[in-house]
Amino acid sequence: MTAQIDLNADLGEMPESAARDIAILNIVTSCNIACGGHAGDAQSMAAMLAAAKERGVAAGAHPSYPDCEHFGRRSLDISADSLTDSLRAQIAAFAAVADQAEVPIHHIKPHGALYNDMADDAALAKLVAETCAAASPGTPLVGLAGSQAEAAAHSAGLPFIAEAFVDRRYTDAARLVPRGRDGAVIADPAARAAQARALATGEAIEVEGGTSLRIRADTLCLHSDSDAALESAAAIRAALEEAGLTIEPAAGR
Repeated sequence: MTAQIDLNADLGEMPESAARDIAILNIVTSCNIACGGHAGDAQSMAAMLAAAKERGVAAGAHPSYPDCEHFGRRSLDISADSLTDSLRAQIAAFAAVADQAEVPIHHIKPHGALYNDMADDAALAKLVAETCAAASPGTPLVGLAGSQAEAAAHSAGLPFIAEAFVDRRYTDAARLVPRGRDGAVIADPAARAAQARALATGEAIEVEGGTSLRIRADTLCLHSDSDAALESAAAIRAALEEAGLTIEPAAGR
């Protein structure tokens, strides 16, 4: 059983949802802030960083493929140089705002399609990890538990934070069910809380096809743009505390 777990959320992605994001910061222990690739700008980064700092929530950069049009949720046919330049620019933009706010960069977590593509593409995972290491030396990389991202992070000299998702279904290969497939997103807050508790305590979760598997994770993610995200965050936090877990930011390993 895991004695401690981190609870994180992706924030700063929609201006109209800033109040909800700040409310979620009262519940989570770390957050991933959009830094311009799929969403976010200097103003939204500053607002989220200030709110995270006030609440003692660890803040990280959330770069993506440069694809605001599709919210970073489609794979891009992009050259290695172009992707590297974009990621460097996104991380630098976040670092500049974080420095002004006097908030340390706790981690870097790729977003959306980039995150998922890294899971099984060793070359892409290597490129992203090395870019992150150059842009923010020693900063932990967050990636899908049991994926290529872990080896890439360690090869680049970065601590790795293994992540699992409380509001997404998994395949029997421990990968996220694509969003376009029925049942990919867990909608019920109680079901999200149950999955969070199982993941955090080392119990098996039910996956697509009716089988089950165990996933070892250091942090659990709740998508702030999903329906009932705030209600879910509260239910998840309560379930984790009832399980006797210490909830605090993950340090990486």
